[in-house]
Amino acid sequence: MYAGRMSGTGDGVRLAEMVAALSLATDLGLGQPQEHIIRQTLIALRMADLEGLSEDERAAIFYVSLLAWVGCVADAHEMGKWFGDDLAVHADSYLVDMTGLPMMRFMLGHLGSGGSPIGRLTAIGRFLAGGSREVQASMASHCETSGDLSLRLGLGRDVRDPLQQAFERWDGKGCPAKLAGYEIALIMRVLRIAHEAEALHRIGGVDAAVEMLRSRRGTEFDPDLVDRFCANADELLASIEELDGWDTLIGEKGALGRELSDEELDQALEAFADYADVKSPFFLGRSCGVADLAAAAAAIVGLPNDDIVLVRRAALVHDVGSIGVPAGILDKAGPLTETERERVRTHPYLTARTFSKPPALAAIGQLAAKHHERMDGSGYPSGLTADSLPMTARLIAAADVYHALLEPRPHRAALARDEARQVLATEVTDGRLDGDAVRAVLDAAGHRVRRKTSHPGGLTAREIEVLVLLSRGMTQKQIARELTISAKTVSNHVEHIYAKLGVRSRGAAALFAMRHGLIDVAAVD
Repeated sequence: MYAGRMSGTGDGVRLAEMVAALSLATDLGLGQPQEHIIRQTLIALRMADLEGLSEDERAAIFYVSLLAWVGCVADAHEMGKWFGDDLAVHADSYLVDMTGLPMMRFMLGHLGSGGSPIGRLTAIGRFLAGGSREVQASMASHCETSGDLSLRLGLGRDVRDPLQQAFERWDGKGCPAKLAGYEIALIMRVLRIAHEAEALHRIGGVDAAVEMLRSRRGTEFDPDLVDRFCANADELLASIEELDGWDTLIGEKGALGRELSDEELDQALEAFADYADVKSPFFLGRSCGVADLAAAAAAIVGLPNDDIVLVRRAALVHDVGSIGVPAGILDKAGPLTETERERVRTHPYLTARTFSKPPALAAIGQLAAKHHERMDGSGYPSGLTADSLPMTARLIAAADVYHALLEPRPHRAALARDEARQVLATEVTDGRLDGDAVRAVLDAAGHRVRRKTSHPGGLTAREIEVLVLLSRGMTQKQIARELTISAKTVSNHVEHIYAKLGVRSRGAAALFAMRHGLIDVAAVD
């Protein structure tokens, strides 16, 4: 089941935590409360116990459940084109048996949401003429996306194959392969019940979940599984809303306790980046592009290697929160309303929330959430100012702006490189972006820039490394071991740092480091 190398310790990040964190982003794309997918997984695992499934089958259910709906971003553009708010469509779909006339009524009721009456009538006509086939085809892309992501995360065919059946139905009226009955993998038959039951239970309790399952018995769902679920519904759904879903699910050991190596963690974050970018055709490739640019700029300004790695990882996932913004807003060609702008401004916060649960990923999420903050406090979501923005955050912000300017958007064409450079220069002049960060980004992007003769305070690159570690509370002996230099050399560096900065204590030196964006406070142990 576990393809690839899973023996490395990396940063102590387990594969289970990575996939569960991704499920928190999927909740956003489905328009559901946080941990909806995790609660669904807990219900599916309880069903697995009831069915007497093996440990290998339970492990497969764990990953299939967490990944089954990640493909919701793959069809977001098509859903947004037809329905405006793809999140609302996903959220409302739990209440409907999505086949035949009920599904058609549901689709027609959501077409052109938010548009004028004439616009809605036009959308209905176009949808009846061929749009319904396009929406159904987008479901196939959903399955393909989920399967591709599972393989990139190092999971095998026993996870990938069931993911292709996410929209199949017991009666054969699903898609894309129109499988029926026992042609559908047991894992997916279990999961489909758990998925719908979680939502209905949250809305109306055990009775609502049971009523829904019985109404779709033998059509959408496996009738025998429905009967056993309903006979044990109180036990299967007991306390599911009160549990700490993350701790309950991720607390399991054994196969779920495998850790990722540094290389595998980077590969997983790159997969997350591509996943987020699929939300809109205007974003394809941007997250990896921003990450590479920001990391190169971090090296140019002389940040320590650990911070360069952190910059790249945070930049890879900086836009994951966009999954929680309706596609109709992201792809809108005209001006956004104030309400729409506020929805967009939530995405950095949503990124931080996605990575808030796994402790080993929290620093990545916290840094990623700062990419729209600005030096003068005019950014969002927290309105931070320069004193709260380390150089790592300033570099990602500059790289994000530059890369975005070179990309087309629904409301404008891509800018030429020199035009983008001028915009960044204006941002520096107006006090929104950091000048050193912008120079480094432009240098990394291949522009000819006037290089500064020294780092802040006249420090050398090595002195900055020592200053960062000293600020984080390391002793001189620990710094020596970390940088593989002698303790005497460290002592000399510290003496020079204090002299250049005109300070006499570690605390004063640390304040200088933070004021000049040299240290990421989120990375302090």
